[in-house]
Amino acid sequence: MELNQGSCLCGSVQFEVRGPFEHFFLCHCTYCRKDSGSAHAANLFSCEAALHWKIGRELVATFQLPNTRHVKSFCTICGSALPHVAGSAVVVPAGCLDSTPAIAPQAHLFVDSRAAWDRELEWIPAFSTVPSA
Repeated sequence: MELNQGSCLCGSVQFEVRGPFEHFFLCHCTYCRKDSGSAHAANLFSCEAALHWKIGRELVATFQLPNTRHVKSFCTICGSALPHVAGSAVVVPAGCLDSTPAIAPQAHLFVDSRAAWDRELEWIPAFSTVPSA
């Protein structure tokens, strides 16, 4: 059985996802960009896996944007994105995993909502750390 572990930034919340992920999407919709503060959200989805909180479940808050299906769970101490259950599916923000999932991103979603600055980024310089001035 596939087992993935994750945590929030401050380490107060830790969890396991037992079972496989079926989907891994990079979503560029306006909600996901605002939610992540970045170019896109990277989320894994599973209808077969089970979410188990190891520690800190009482520190997890969930926000649902009114009149939408957009949901975000997060640590109330550090604000890190955390998994949630939506209907029968477990939704896991990829960045909160401490392990490497067995699945790679499968698609970019809502690309018509992509930020204007999120284009041809493969051509800009890349550094392994903060560049010196």
